Amino acid sequence: MSKGKSVFRCTECGADQPKWGGRCDACGAWNSLVEEALLNRRIGGSADRQVPSDHPPIRLSDISGGQVDRWRTGLAEFDFVLGGGIVPGSVTLVGGEPGIGKSTLLMQCAARLESQGVSTLYVSGEESPDQLRLRADRLEEDAGRIHVLGETRLEAILHHAAQLKSSVVLLDSVQTTYTDELEGAPGNVGQVRECAARLMRFAKESGPAVLLVGHVTKGGGIAGPKTLEHIVDTVLYFEGETTLDHRILRAVKNRFGSVDEIGVFRMTGTGLEPVANPAAAFLAGRTTGASGSAVTALMEGTRPMLVEIQALASKAGFGTPQRVATGLDHRRLALLLAVLERRGGLPFGNLDVFVNVTGGVRLIEPSTDLAILAALVSTVHDRPVPADALFLGEVGLGGEIRPVAGVERRLAEAARQGFRRVYLSARSRGTSDELEVIGLEGIGELTRRLAA
Repeated sequence: MSKGKSVFRCTECGADQPKWGGRCDACGAWNSLVEEALLNRRIGGSADRQVPSDHPPIRLSDISGGQVDRWRTGLAEFDFVLGGGIVPGSVTLVGGEPGIGKSTLLMQCAARLESQGVSTLYVSGEESPDQLRLRADRLEEDAGRIHVLGETRLEAILHHAAQLKSSVVLLDSVQTTYTDELEGAPGNVGQVRECAARLMRFAKESGPAVLLVGHVTKGGGIAGPKTLEHIVDTVLYFEGETTLDHRILRAVKNRFGSVDEIGVFRMTGTGLEPVANPAAAFLAGRTTGASGSAVTALMEGTRPMLVEIQALASKAGFGTPQRVATGLDHRRLALLLAVLERRGGLPFGNLDVFVNVTGGVRLIEPSTDLAILAALVSTVHDRPVPADALFLGEVGLGGEIRPVAGVERRLAEAARQGFRRVYLSARSRGTSDELEVIGLEGIGELTRRLAA
């Protein structure tokens, strides 16, 4: 192969363009075109000859079925998010902000796998073996049996993994790894995609599981081409505020399990500790009897989770009133305020409004709308909502309260945490023998009940 020209490839959609531009012609993303060197193949040469595959096509009926064997790490929340453990021959990408705990999590997984007799190789392109030893000494697990390698060249990494016959290879990080076959610095589009593709082939052909650490951009996505997430089998995001103890591990793609599952960890001085009861953990610091607080139930994959929503409305000091939302899309907050003012008769034109979701949780599904409105009504009237009440429902522009999915699971978790009543849509089919179900047609009923 000989050196060829360069193209400009979009990191969002992967489209190629012959020259640089501020905007991608295919997907419309701005500042996403990155130069990538190409290698030309000689037409008609030996490199273009078609080599027959060693594995001819077979019928699916001829393949023996069975349960996939998994390696359990012993970290219950990590195994739960993966769908039961690490699948041999799989490639998992773990992304997260700097300092969130990605390296600590993988080091703990490697230590627990080694204690079970599963051979692991921890490759770090950002820390030396001496620095890894300092990290390992702080962990509760005994990490002394882990093989560590301070290397960034992909060919050397694959060589040592094959020589050690490692069952699990942990690479920290894929953005620091490069291959000699491509020009360019580690971390550029071509290097990241080629290294990930070769690691995928290594995992599928040789059988070890590969876990990759990926840095994230300012926008929160994993740095590098978007095709990186399509190459791997599983994509996990490690979320949370570095100033808080709790961390959330979320599966956004999983070929061997369900997506949108989350695992909750608590950062301690000896590493990450799985939280067996996330609902109780997020409500642990809740203060009952204060206005502006309401509890709702989220569905994170198959797991219901109870979180507290806090709201505060105060008279605006000057200028345009503020609308501050933490853990909630500010556009959703603006919509709910408009509905509450028009349909509920509560004026917010001269009030600063602040809404916060405790525990670092981010609200995505609309089933939390009713709880947000309940917290806002409570703070405006300065009357606390019942401490044992749960709020479930989506709010429409007409002020109607709509039913949500997965009501039975949410109610069961609420009853387990000691709640005794639930406000939801009158059209909801959810029932509970342990909870008093209060059906609401619109937000007018909600404001009357909470203001009474």
